[in-house]
Amino acid sequence: MNFFEQQDQARRNTKLLVLFFGLAIISLIIITTLAVGVVLYIMTGTQTGSTSGGALSGDQLTRALSVDNWALLSGVAAAVIAVVLLGSLFKRMQLSSGGVAVAEAMGGRLLNISTQDADEKRILNIVEEMALASGMPVPPVYIMEDDAINAFAAGYTPQDAVIGITRGCIRLLNRTELQGVVAHEFSHILHGDMRLNIRLVSLLNGILVIGLIGYFLLRSVRFQRAGSSRKGNSVAVVLALGACLAVVGYAGTFFGNLIKAAVSRQREYLADASAVQFTREPEGISGALKKIGGYSHGSQLSAANAAEFSHMFFGQGVKMAFGSLMATHPPLNDRIRRVEPDWDGRFVRTSLEESTAQRDGNQASEEDTQQKREQLLTGILVGTAATAASSGGLSSDMAGGMTGGAMPQHAARESIDAIGQPGSRHLAYAKSVLDRLDQQLYQAAHEPYSARAVIYGLLLSEQPDVRQQQLEALQQNALPDVFSELQRLLDKLVGLDPHLRLPLVELSLPALKQLTDDQYNIFKRCLTLLIRADNRVSLMEWALFRIVTRNIEGVSRERQRFDLVQCSDEIAQLLTLIAHAGNPNPEQSTHAYNAAVATLSIPLASIASRESVSLSELDKALSKLAQLKPLQKPALLKALAVCIEDDGEITITEAELLRAVADSLDCPLPPLLERPEG
Repeated sequence: MNFFEQQDQARRNTKLLVLFFGLAIISLIIITTLAVGVVLYIMTGTQTGSTSGGALSGDQLTRALSVDNWALLSGVAAAVIAVVLLGSLFKRMQLSSGGVAVAEAMGGRLLNISTQDADEKRILNIVEEMALASGMPVPPVYIMEDDAINAFAAGYTPQDAVIGITRGCIRLLNRTELQGVVAHEFSHILHGDMRLNIRLVSLLNGILVIGLIGYFLLRSVRFQRAGSSRKGNSVAVVLALGACLAVVGYAGTFFGNLIKAAVSRQREYLADASAVQFTREPEGISGALKKIGGYSHGSQLSAANAAEFSHMFFGQGVKMAFGSLMATHPPLNDRIRRVEPDWDGRFVRTSLEESTAQRDGNQASEEDTQQKREQLLTGILVGTAATAASSGGLSSDMAGGMTGGAMPQHAARESIDAIGQPGSRHLAYAKSVLDRLDQQLYQAAHEPYSARAVIYGLLLSEQPDVRQQQLEALQQNALPDVFSELQRLLDKLVGLDPHLRLPLVELSLPALKQLTDDQYNIFKRCLTLLIRADNRVSLMEWALFRIVTRNIEGVSRERQRFDLVQCSDEIAQLLTLIAHAGNPNPEQSTHAYNAAVATLSIPLASIASRESVSLSELDKALSKLAQLKPLQKPALLKALAVCIEDDGEITITEAELLRAVADSLDCPLPPLLERPEG
């Protein structure tokens, strides 16, 4: 099942869950209404003295539920619905910031991206590699000071996703095992599991509120003093109502947790399999699971809110009542044997006291992994060797390991096929990028002040007079410390290999997300000044600006879905710009446009002129195209790939433009790679 099918299934699962929870709420309404009927009987019986020793007769129950009381019972039903909805909405508002809210609720601390701690640098490096390999924005990393071996991914979209990981996980796992754990969590991000997980938390909270209200009523009875018979009656009513609500609420939570556990277990199997496909090293994920089984703390977390988010973790984070019935994760034995069928059944004994020796082993393991990557790096494609850097393409010395200089014919289409399913060669490419980046620029991308300077530098013009004008505008509008950082990094940014431009942007995103609102407003205004300095906006500038602002500001969560036919005008606008971007000759651009249209099964207008489509119109078009049905998006992306590949070469501008469009469609596009030899 590919990325788009997984996305579609995740949405269908969400609808199914909402249906199940809707049925649960209807059951709650019916049961609560019957409970109120019983309370009405008690009230009626105690006031008339005809309780018959407390026995509930059919006539009395019928009278309590008679038409005369329908208005009251309807009010009770409405109150139950309101309580559940408000409880769910309240929790959803608490989690509105996405992964950050979950990480903070778990007691996580944002990892300093310029940390000097060796263990923390190692996990940050692994997360960066995974993000670059999968085409995702680099997510912030939160660390939980817990000795358990566990991790999670949380958020609504890749733009607001975070990775959380325990201190025990970082200290006890070697690099290969950490890669397996992080790849597992990236699978949850890529396959749409995160949004489903947060919605589960919100829905369960709504049902739990019913039980909490009942518990509150029961506690309130303790503070009632004995008095008149009327007061005694009211205490009895509150006691009965509280008991009913507590039973109903907690019963609803029990069955809700059953649904949550069943869904979560299946997604864990998928994430394990995806991690193996990503890293091509089954021993990574299986090794981590074996250490959980042989470790005294296992994966059990001590955080107070762990039970609420139990379905989000890499391993079983809390002990569940009723054993495997309520377990949010499959048994360790089953998970290990699925990725390592020949496993001998023995877990790996480990302890924090052995962490120093473990880190020594990590170093040796990392050297082995580096050798494997170097073997995989043959044929990495980041552009066309035949295209000069000055024309927006890659020269042969910038090709990142290209062997032949000839461009693979279907590089873009093969990258699209790998969306959501990156492989070990993508991981090798990401490692090579990090190794080749200038260390001063790499460090600068990890500081909020210097990260802004990095983005400014990437937008500086190659024309000296325009660049001078841009620098003067920045000196007047940018913060002084940021402008000083830009001057310090200026030579390195101007001389940066073009194919490293986009990875540097991606590495800067976590630091840029730490900006305050005022800092971000100044930053965004300066970006606009830089782009408009020459009175025109190039497609490269637009692509960079859109990637940065979209990942910092987040994306709207639209519910409406469209098909290709409903977006025909927007598709024509997008293909028009793509065709003109890579083909200055009108005949070539028309040929590329028509080739792309031929792959789509919908009628489109003829190609328009480049000037007829503004970049502001393209923004609006992409906002609508982002709402395409998941299974409709592959056809559009493949049409874009055909358009780009039509002339036999891919320029840097085209590659960045394709990445910006894919990002706007919520489709993380892995790097474009040359086919493996043979």
